[in-house]
Amino acid sequence: MTSLAIEIEAYAAKRRRRSAAATTGLVIVMVGVLAVLAWVLLYVAVQGFSALTPSFFVSNPPGNPSAVGGGFANGILGSLIVVGLAALIAIPLGILAAIYLAEYGRGRWSNAVGFFTDVLIGIPTIVTGAFVYSVWVIHFGFSGFAGSLALAIVMLPLIVRTTTQMLKLVPDSLREASLALGASKRKTVTRIVLPAALPGIITGLMLAVARAMGETAPLLLTALGNDLFTEANPGKRMSTLSLQIFDNAISGFKSGQARAWAGALTLVAIVLVLTFAARFFARRSRVAQ
Repeated sequence: MTSLAIEIEAYAAKRRRRSAAATTGLVIVMVGVLAVLAWVLLYVAVQGFSALTPSFFVSNPPGNPSAVGGGFANGILGSLIVVGLAALIAIPLGILAAIYLAEYGRGRWSNAVGFFTDVLIGIPTIVTGAFVYSVWVIHFGFSGFAGSLALAIVMLPLIVRTTTQMLKLVPDSLREASLALGASKRKTVTRIVLPAALPGIITGLMLAVARAMGETAPLLLTALGNDLFTEANPGKRMSTLSLQIFDNAISGFKSGQARAWAGALTLVAIVLVLTFAARFFARRSRVAQ
């Protein structure tokens, strides 16, 4: 065997060792992350199931925080209303902004929209709540709609970023074929590009909704909460699951903390359902593949 062959073999063996070491390190990190996630979910499940009863979903918290029993029915309804309104605000705006960035945007305006999207993603949500408080709550009062505005701002950059990426993954050959057949740019986007990217877009939308469902900080300064009554009017103060979990967890009473654990389990279950739904659509996305 020549000296060159020996050097090549030694170099190949060194690369194999490095690859094996890197693979082992990644496996260890993955196992560690999964272990932490499993521990959190298991702990929440154990604590939550001990306080979860059928009445939890149909009754409101007791007037006395130290009392046993009660539920978060008003918080569950409030979360659905507040997050639903936020989705109705953020989804159309986010998709339109993403279409502009991916299909039409060139130059300063496109760069500005992309820049502000990146900035919004990094802003702490409590700052978003303070902003909505200053421009809306001070003039119109606390309300579920104010909470929806805050959550819409939280969701908007996520929707814009994920939708933009999914639109950019659509092959240019589809656009060129549509334009070559005489279709306008608008028809190409609405009838070719959007349907092709739809599964991936839905995935991003569900992940944004899941994040908004668990937000607490912006709602403390906007929706404020309303534990004693079931309120379906978004023009008034409303409770959400996240607010009730926060309030009961810091109450200092074991009964309140038990309700907080049950609420946390309910919230985790909702987020997991949305996440699994997002994965379901992602697997069927031809664009993502």
